Amino acid sequence: MPEPPSIDERQARAMVRAIIDHHFGSKPKRINRKGGGISNFVFEANHTDGDFIVRMNPQPGKIKEYLKEQWAMARAQEVGVPVPEVLEVGADIVPIPYMISRKVEGTEATHHPERMAILREMGRLTALIHTIPTSGFGHTFDWSNNQLSRKENWAEYLKRELNVEQRLKVLDVNKMLSKSQLKSLHGTLRSIEDLNSDPVLNHGDMRLKNVMADEAGEITAVIDWEFCSSNIAPFWDLALSLHDLSVDAKQAFLGGYGSSEAEIRKMAPILKAINVINYAPFVERAAEEKDQRRLDQYRTRFSGALDLYSL
Repeated sequence: MPEPPSIDERQARAMVRAIIDHHFGSKPKRINRKGGGISNFVFEANHTDGDFIVRMNPQPGKIKEYLKEQWAMARAQEVGVPVPEVLEVGADIVPIPYMISRKVEGTEATHHPERMAILREMGRLTALIHTIPTSGFGHTFDWSNNQLSRKENWAEYLKRELNVEQRLKVLDVNKMLSKSQLKSLHGTLRSIEDLNSDPVLNHGDMRLKNVMADEAGEITAVIDWEFCSSNIAPFWDLALSLHDLSVDAKQAFLGGYGSSEAEIRKMAPILKAINVINYAPFVERAAEEKDQRRLDQYRTRFSGALDLYSL
């Protein structure tokens, strides 16, 4: 497989200019870099027709993720979830995949003074997203016509897409868990393989950094649907959404979702199991880098030493 083209910021800006010129008939007045990484570019383009966000990535396969996001945001908007308006996904005007959406008002909610109220609303919006039926499990679902990469049930998804057995091995080899913890994790994972529930849309990263809010704390858009999937609710989304929140913040989110205290206690072992399994790639990376300090920090987390409430 050929290597994707190496794009620097100057080239990326020129591509944004060409994209806007093609779709709107004239060049943008101004282009500002908004974020992204070394190869993932996000720009704001100001034009006489409005302000737009252009995302680009030199990986050819990124076009699939953009199409998936476009599908998911359209479905979410139908049930009342505020999302950016996606205007175009393509890879023909420039040699790399791109997505154009209208800029939404507001700022990232991570440090918003009204973030507790925002978290409650995020919980409510997550529950709305979970009313959207899908077919199949994992990242290949209704947005794609592909059949061979679809997973027909959650057990197949856990085995073939999430690679649970390999992740368990990583945790075991690196001594992340005690024998009793590992046994308990195995038991919980076996029990959830048999969960018989229809799949629904999951955002996959419903956190404050992926929510835009205005000054009053009203959510103007849920963004970054890159990790959305067809999955069982509420376990997958909640495990991902809650893992880095304080106790009060967790309860605000779950209150907005509509979970009773009894329901929260009942699903806690499943949320913990999913959260631990999702850490396995980070453990593996730390082991490859021989970062013993980070590995020991993970052991502390998994031991429960940082949970100051349960005995």
